[in-house]
Amino acid sequence: MKTKNVKIALDSFGSFLGREKGCLVVRNREGKARRYPLFENSIAEIQVASGNTVSAGALATCAFWNIDLVVQTQWGNPIAVLKSLNDDDHVKTRICQYEALNNGKGLETAKQIVLAKIRGQNELLRKYGLRWLDYYPYSQAVKALEGNDMTRVRARLMSYEGKYSEQYFRQIFSLFNEAYRPERRKTFKAYDCLNNVFNVSYRVLSWKVHLALIRAKLEPYLGFLHGIQFGLPSLVCDFEDLYRYLVDDFLIGFCQTVKASDFVLKNEDYSNTKKGKREYLNQEKNRELVNGLNRYFETKVCIPRIRKGARQEIETLISEEAMLFAMYLRNEKKEWMPRVVLLR
Repeated sequence: MKTKNVKIALDSFGSFLGREKGCLVVRNREGKARRYPLFENSIAEIQVASGNTVSAGALATCAFWNIDLVVQTQWGNPIAVLKSLNDDDHVKTRICQYEALNNGKGLETAKQIVLAKIRGQNELLRKYGLRWLDYYPYSQAVKALEGNDMTRVRARLMSYEGKYSEQYFRQIFSLFNEAYRPERRKTFKAYDCLNNVFNVSYRVLSWKVHLALIRAKLEPYLGFLHGIQFGLPSLVCDFEDLYRYLVDDFLIGFCQTVKASDFVLKNEDYSNTKKGKREYLNQEKNRELVNGLNRYFETKVCIPRIRKGARQEIETLISEEAMLFAMYLRNEKKEWMPRVVLLR
């Protein structure tokens, strides 16, 4: 079967995506058209930014041909995906996922995610000649955790992971320009520019992961390291942790070209009674960041594919890992140990 490798991006303004005579057609605002024959089955993904339009026929075609369609803001931030009704057809996988909360696989999954995240962080520290963090005591503490109370076990695992990540970010932040280097990593309601660059980048990673989990017929909102909370795609958060170090690696390179003039300040509500100025990349630089990340996810790493090949794209790796995890839940694999990319 031919690999789907064509990606279509409507990321400017005034473009139109439609369907004509067995093709998807993209017309820019000048009226110039580009056709993508559907019979070639080569279209993997379509990104549509706000300010562009898509016909209902094109939407139906994307669902029928299993083409991922991602809706983005004008700044390039992903906010929605087109989901086919057939995406929920493999019920057995989701049943096994729920059963894993009580049969021991949920606990083992949470442990493996923490251990893989720590290994990945150490791999990045090694690449840039920073001090490795002592993996052994953390790994032994994680492996020794037992119990049926997932709430308690999650709290302990998150405690280990948090301590390790705090030391990790303290080191990698030293690689960024001192003019905008934060004292610590902050996620929710970060007001400094660099933390917001990390947050936007992780947002791009999250929808790559979300799509991979849907393809694997998994429930994105039922996680194991991250608990079940309203509005939280906890399995997405779990799988994000496996690949954050790769995004960090990209950002270390990307931010070498970032200047003070690339940031803008916005007045935003901090609470019902307080306002603050939050610093972001400007629209042009933010689009450059998102487009660069998309290209980065297409780069190949030295991890063999399941079927054939000694290398594969990062996007493919994420999709494969989701499928391997689903197989583990269905008892088609005895164990699941996330693969970590060796950085060069």
